[in-house]
Amino acid sequence: MKVIFLKDVKGVAKAGEIKNVKDGYARNFLFKKNLAVEATPANIKKLEERKLQMQEAELQKVNDAKNLAEKLKNITVKLVKKAGENGKLFGAVTAAELEEALKKEGVDIDKKQIELPEPIKNTGTYNVKVNLYKEIKGEFKVVVDAE
Repeated sequence: MKVIFLKDVKGVAKAGEIKNVKDGYARNFLFKKNLAVEATPANIKKLEERKLQMQEAELQKVNDAKNLAEKLKNITVKLVKKAGENGKLFGAVTAAELEEALKKEGVDIDKKQIELPEPIKNTGTYNVKVNLYKEIKGEFKVVVDAE
């Protein structure tokens, strides 16, 4: 019996695949647990439509991420922190502070997306990378001045 898998089934198939399985396995396990449906022409058409919608949504997310990366290139975040005489900060600039500063610039990014190998602990200019979507990354400048 041909079935369309609705969810990933370990060792058998991934969601969206059409496979031939034994009738008993399909009726007694896959259908009862809503892991698959029978591969009728109507169900195959629904699957194709859903795949097309998912591809369009994926393309939209990629375009949005690329546009955001371009916008980030032009952004310079200025932070003023208390610092010692040699430019060493009392405390550090964290991803959460950068997230707040970006929100003030009109960019909504989660702090988990900001790549800080280590917190910024000195005054100066830094380039900070941001993971936007899958392999798409953006970068913005951070200028840290002493108070």
